[in-house]
Amino acid sequence: MACFLVSAAEAAVVKVVEAVEEKKEIRAEASGHDHVEEVKIPLSRKLKWLTSLLTGGAVLLMFEHIWHGEVVPWFPFLTAMSNAEDAAEMFHEMATVGVTMALLITAVWAVMCVVADALVKKINAEASEKA
Repeated sequence: MACFLVSAAEAAVVKVVEAVEEKKEIRAEASGHDHVEEVKIPLSRKLKWLTSLLTGGAVLLMFEHIWHGEVVPWFPFLTAMSNAEDAAEMFHEMATVGVTMALLITAVWAVMCVVADALVKKINAEASEKA
């Protein structure tokens, strides 16, 4: 019904955090305080990955809900908002299915970040051995 809204809301929050982190990284780079010779994946790039995963999932789910007639182009946009019983069911779905999907996507992203950091660490170690 509206489980995609949870992922979309998380994507919006992560996008704001991403923008703030990117500004911090640019400021630190400009001031020269964050000069590191070792290659490292910036947090802002990792947050972009999470934003992309969440947004992509939300868009696909929204399309699926439009396809099944649960989202319509007129107010209130969600057919479940037409009566109280359907609205309660919708909020329950958002709290269970929507939150679970968002947490799963975030967990997959965390594993991606760990693997990417391990690969970068391996590349840095190989580069330092050659030098």
